[in-house]
Amino acid sequence: MCLILVAWRTNSDFRLIVAANRDEFHARSAAAATFWKDQPQILAGRDLEAMGTWMGVTRNGRFAAVTNYSGGREPRAVESRGALVTRFLANGAAPEHYVAAVAHRGADYSGFNLLAADGDDLWWYSNRDTAPRRLEPGIYGLGNFLLDSPDVSESKSRFAREIEFPPAIEPLFGVLAPARIVAPEYGTRCATVLIHGSDGRLQFAERAFDADGGEGETVRYEFGVSA
Repeated sequence: MCLILVAWRTNSDFRLIVAANRDEFHARSAAAATFWKDQPQILAGRDLEAMGTWMGVTRNGRFAAVTNYSGGREPRAVESRGALVTRFLANGAAPEHYVAAVAHRGADYSGFNLLAADGDDLWWYSNRDTAPRRLEPGIYGLGNFLLDSPDVSESKSRFAREIEFPPAIEPLFGVLAPARIVAPEYGTRCATVLIHGSDGRLQFAERAFDADGGEGETVRYEFGVSA
């Protein structure tokens, strides 16, 4: 199960805190998070098959992430779900307008959940639900069903307890650890933590895992969000 835990404007010192596990087939080629050469404003990992991403941010503070909906693979899908994230990060559309446009062509994709934020608003949309939803300040959990489904409640509770303290990279990696999947063919490929302070400072860290659950490289970035 992929997992995205989000704290949206729950603390006056932090706009956005995210902790996420990406679960995928180990055979699917991907690149570690970096600023993309072809779109240098985007910081994200990259799926090297479809050339999209599962989660990323930009230098001006846009954030987006996607999870697959369980059992939601559609052989007739026109486009990869990772394109939903890439396209939002690359353009300047407000989240409300972007997710509304996505909702009009939701049938073009296999089942998904999409989060999109621009620093002012955070929106969620699933093509397995009815309509896009603007999220109020709060703590949210997203897996491979709809937002805040029961399967993410335990992880969400751990996350909520941790962010009672000033958020830090390593403790948030610890929040994700119990939800990791270790298996030979399919499992947790990486964990990602994002901390966007109200002062404009953004921290981003991604830690890779192998098929045996062993830790690989951890990449870290920190920068001031541009206007």
